[in-house]
Amino acid sequence: MDDATTAGNGIERNRRIAGKLAFAADLLAAQGADPFRVAAYRRAAEEVRGLDRDLGEIDKAGGRAALDAIPNVGPSIARAIAELIHTGRWGFIDHLRGAADPEKLFRTVPGIGPSLARRLHETLHLDTLEALEEAAHDGRLEQVPGLGGRRAAAIRGSLAEMLARVRRPAAARGTGPGPSGTSASDEPEVALLLDVDREYREKGAAGSLPQIAPKRFNRAGEAWLPILHTRRGPWHLTALYSNTARAHALDRVRDWVILYFHLDGRPEEQRTVVTETHGPLTGRRVVRGREAECRRHYGVDASSPSSDEPVFDLT
Repeated sequence: MDDATTAGNGIERNRRIAGKLAFAADLLAAQGADPFRVAAYRRAAEEVRGLDRDLGEIDKAGGRAALDAIPNVGPSIARAIAELIHTGRWGFIDHLRGAADPEKLFRTVPGIGPSLARRLHETLHLDTLEALEEAAHDGRLEQVPGLGGRRAAAIRGSLAEMLARVRRPAAARGTGPGPSGTSASDEPEVALLLDVDREYREKGAAGSLPQIAPKRFNRAGEAWLPILHTRRGPWHLTALYSNTARAHALDRVRDWVILYFHLDGRPEEQRTVVTETHGPLTGRRVVRGREAECRRHYGVDASSPSSDEPVFDLT
């Protein structure tokens, strides 16, 4: 391939990525997101569209730091660009459109077939490759029925290779106290997540939120899925009901809420909030994976068989 052809392919890639960034800005604007966040994506789109050097070559030469150094890009958008370069997808766009399919996503990992992808999603309530990687390193992966240590190790290796070029630099991972409202694990406090969950469900029930037409489980193409974008202190958060096969099968679509959150310059993380159906937190809204913190938040004794508080009416 000659230099002119290579350059032409690079400019075309830049245009495609710029289009994705501009599309994200349009979606966020239509969904009532923070205008500063919308403007950041639009500035980045204009900058990328005007580059005379292939983003792929920039990434190959200098990695995430080189993408971050492009004017009007910054760490979060640099990570998005890297994801698009190396995987051809951008999970952020998927959940803005209600099109995310975690089982299909997990099947892109060598060693994970349809059956295992379904068990991973149903057992661990995971929706992203990053969340799957975390589970692969903290022991949860081995808890999935039919998945032994050798297979878990193979999946860890595959994930490490797939995510190596898009993962945030180690220096960016906070290990101590962060800005107000953050914890050592770089997640919002449970009280903040539960309050966003409350706001989302209340506004969604009142019909005061924008609604999107998800691609999955929506044959009629109806715009029914409420979406909330909000900012709490340093945190950017997005809330959506869980439009997954498992949620539909158990009739929990209007109960399970997915919360996406990130700090400026940090990659996006997520948690699921549900109404607990057993144990001392029965009837209360609980952040999956942070049940102990939820017990402390509610002042519930972990040894008590059930809660005396009334069950939330989610109908």
